[in-house]
Amino acid sequence: MAEYHIEGGFPVQGRVRARGNKNAALPCIAATLLTAEPVILRNIPDIEDVAVMLEILNNLGAKTERLDANSWKITASGGITSVIPRELSHKIRASILFAGPLIARTGKAVLPPPGGDVIGRRRLDTHFLALTELGARVVINGQFNFSANKLCGADIFLDEASVTATENAVMAAVLAEGTTILTNAASEPHIQDVCTMLNAMGARIGGIGSNILTIEGTRELHGTDFAIGPDYMEIGSFIGLAAATRGSVTIEGVREREMRPLKAAFGKLGIRWTIEGSDLVLPTGQDMWVNTDFGGMIPKIDDAPWPGFPPDLISIMIVAATQVNGTVLIHEKLFESRMFFVDRLISMGAKIILCDPHRAVVSGATALHGEQLVSPDVRAGMALVIAALAAEGKSVISNIYQVERGYENLTERLKSLGARIQRIE
Repeated sequence: MAEYHIEGGFPVQGRVRARGNKNAALPCIAATLLTAEPVILRNIPDIEDVAVMLEILNNLGAKTERLDANSWKITASGGITSVIPRELSHKIRASILFAGPLIARTGKAVLPPPGGDVIGRRRLDTHFLALTELGARVVINGQFNFSANKLCGADIFLDEASVTATENAVMAAVLAEGTTILTNAASEPHIQDVCTMLNAMGARIGGIGSNILTIEGTRELHGTDFAIGPDYMEIGSFIGLAAATRGSVTIEGVREREMRPLKAAFGKLGIRWTIEGSDLVLPTGQDMWVNTDFGGMIPKIDDAPWPGFPPDLISIMIVAATQVNGTVLIHEKLFESRMFFVDRLISMGAKIILCDPHRAVVSGATALHGEQLVSPDVRAGMALVIAALAAEGKSVISNIYQVERGYENLTERLKSLGARIQRIE
C-alpha cells in the first residue's frame, strides 16, 4: 500500500486552484439516472469516490464517457437495473444516494449497507422515513430492498437536517406525482448544486438554499450540461495548511459567499484572508493568536448545519489551532469517533485535552515533531498531512487511500506549493 513520506517545517507558498465539490459530484452523478438523455457533468474531481460512483453507474447499465480530466458524459438510456453490487456499495458512503433515483426511475432499488469513513454511527433512518412518505416500501434483511408502485408528493418533515437524506428525497420527489414540501431540509452548497442541476433538467424545485424545499413533480426529465461548484472543504484544508506552516497561498476559483462560515471560525484563531475576484489570498505574517470572547473568555469553535461551520473541517481546525497562541474549545457535535485522531497529534507534541468524544481543548502554539501516522478517514487524514508538513522532522503516513478518496492529485499539488512530500508505493 502507498504511503506519504513528508519532511516538515517548511512554509508552503504559491497558487492552487480549487477542485470541484466532492459532495456535489457524488449526488449529481446519481441524479443522471433520472433521465434517459445524456448528461454532461463538468468540474468533477478526479478522486477515488467519483471513480466508485461511476463504476456503480456502469454496473447499473448506464454508459459513462470521459470527455476530459474533469468532465463526464453519462447516458442512462435504457436497461437500467436496480441492484448495486455489495463490493461497490461497501466502498463508499454515497452509494445510498442511488436509492432515490432508482426508485423514481425503476420502481425498486436493492442496496447493501454503504461503507465510507469510520467516524461513528451514521444513521440512515431519515432516508427511509422520507422515501416511505413518498410511497416507497423498504425491507431490511442484510440489505435494503426498496420498492414502489407509484411515488406521490407529500408534506415531509425530516427528523434531522441530513445532507444525503435531503438529496435522496429531492431526487425521488422530482418524478413523483404531485407536490412535495420538504421541511428541515439541509441547505449546504452541494445540495444547492444538485437542485440547480435538476432544475436545468426540467425539475421544478423552489426554495433552493433554504430549509424548506417545494418540489413540483414532473413526468420526465431531460439532459443537461452542468458544472458543479468549488469544494469549500478543500479550500478550507488549504487555508489550514498555509496557516499551520506559516506560509501563504492564493486559492483560485472560490465562491466568496461560501467562505463566510469559514471566515468566522478561522478568524477566532487570528487567521485572515482577502477575496480578490474569485481568488482567496492568505498572506504570510498572520496574527496567529486566539481571539478571546468578550471578557477574556475562551472561545468555542463548533460545527452546525449550513450556514454553520462545516463538520468536515473540524479536523483541519484542530491542527491549525495547535499552531496558534492561546486556548480554544473545539466542539464536534455530529459524530462520536471523528475526534479520536487527536491521539496522533498528541504523540506529535500537541497540547490537546480530549474532554469526551465531541469536545477538545487545544492550547498552542506547540512545536510538533515527525511521527509514524495512520490516516483514519478523509478529513482526519488530510489534517495529519497538514500536521506533518508543520512538524519538524520526517513523518510517514499510511492508509493514504482514505485521503485520496477526497483530494485530487494531492501530492503534486502540495509539491507545487513547496511541500516536501513523496508518495511511496
